[in-house]
Amino acid sequence: MQHVDADGKSVDREIGHFRFDGCSGAFPVLFSATFFSLEKLKFCQTLFRQWCWRSTSFAFVAGLLCTRTHSTMHLLTLSFKDDSLETKFLRAIQTRTRRQGQFACVVGMIVYLLHGALDQWFVSPDLISQIWVARLTALCVPALVLLVSLTRFFDPIAHLLLALVGAAAGTGLIAMQMNLPLENAPYYYPMMVLVTFFTYNFIGTRFIYAFCVDLVLLAAYNLMFFALLDYPVHVLLGHDFFIVSANLIGGSVGYLTERQRRLLYLREQELEAERTHHLQRSLHDQLTGLPNRELLYDRINQAELSAQRNQTLHCGFFLDLDGFKSVNDSFGHKIGDQALREVARRLQATVRATDTVARIGGDEFFVLAENIGDLSAAHTLAHKLLAELAVPFAFLPEHAQMGASIGICPFPYEGMTVSDLIHRADEGMYRVKTSGKGRFAVADLSGWPDVVVQGGG
Repeated sequence: MQHVDADGKSVDREIGHFRFDGCSGAFPVLFSATFFSLEKLKFCQTLFRQWCWRSTSFAFVAGLLCTRTHSTMHLLTLSFKDDSLETKFLRAIQTRTRRQGQFACVVGMIVYLLHGALDQWFVSPDLISQIWVARLTALCVPALVLLVSLTRFFDPIAHLLLALVGAAAGTGLIAMQMNLPLENAPYYYPMMVLVTFFTYNFIGTRFIYAFCVDLVLLAAYNLMFFALLDYPVHVLLGHDFFIVSANLIGGSVGYLTERQRRLLYLREQELEAERTHHLQRSLHDQLTGLPNRELLYDRINQAELSAQRNQTLHCGFFLDLDGFKSVNDSFGHKIGDQALREVARRLQATVRATDTVARIGGDEFFVLAENIGDLSAAHTLAHKLLAELAVPFAFLPEHAQMGASIGICPFPYEGMTVSDLIHRADEGMYRVKTSGKGRFAVADLSGWPDVVVQGGG
């Protein structure tokens, strides 16, 4: 199409693109526009994918939290369905509940007393004494709870006592307002709103207790001022609007706060269990579940300290299995692992509950026997260990049975270290290995590295 510009020069124009004085600029302009549109489309697609992913993640997390709440807590009371978990939780928050309750009682009593400053303007002189009787009677409850919180009787019934503080505050207000004319009610009923928030969000009691108290107070308020005192409906509805709104807002905050606190406690318990699990894994042999070398070292150190303090004798038994290598080579690692687990079970069944059985190597075990008494008791225990391991293993053929060689080192002794103790017991075991196996040897601490070889049982 031909068009004429302001100077009378013709300009060629095509629908959808421009050409200036016959110069072909259409392709670059179209290419730029198309490229820009594609980039914009890709950007929008990226935003859409991110929105979908975040929405899905949010829905998943919200569903997970709801599922966890439903599976672990009652919907209304928020109590844990597991009674033992509920007991642990209440015990964990005892200190916080006590301190918060004490602080709230003091603050509440101060506010309640300051509220009496309004009496000089809105209460006739002949009714002041009745108003203060109701006020001081209500204040007796938080004062008593404050005193009980200083004793050991407070913790088992803490939430009930704190809920009674809110109930007493609301009851006192209703009693005071019953003695006032209708035109003065707007200056006193707002205290019911404060009591509602106080009970839900400040006193420290559980949501379900606060809910029951505030529900009873709302019912009592309407019963007294509608049925007995004949308040106009529109006035009472105005009061109810603010009191019910306070219940909705304060109750929601109280419910969500307690729910979040309980979910946080659950998460802390999970993290603690996971930490304990990883700690146990790091200090125990994964195959047999026995303490590993690191945990054994710590227990020997503790035993040495107790021996020096109490003048007692302990013994370390270094056990090396006889015939395990041939079992492992002939029947494979699966049977070998089964044999090690069976050895661990037998050793634990033989020693006392206070003794430690540890796996410190492939087929090497160590028994820490505390308060052994004397060397004769150590000999007796060594005989028991050898006899227990000499019993045929049911999953092994007769020609492939196993036994053990044991080195014993009593302690404490002068210059003792954990490594030296294990080394001496190991040396005693090695002497048995080279002299016939299936026996035990006691390290001679007076003439190290000599050991006294004893016969097996």
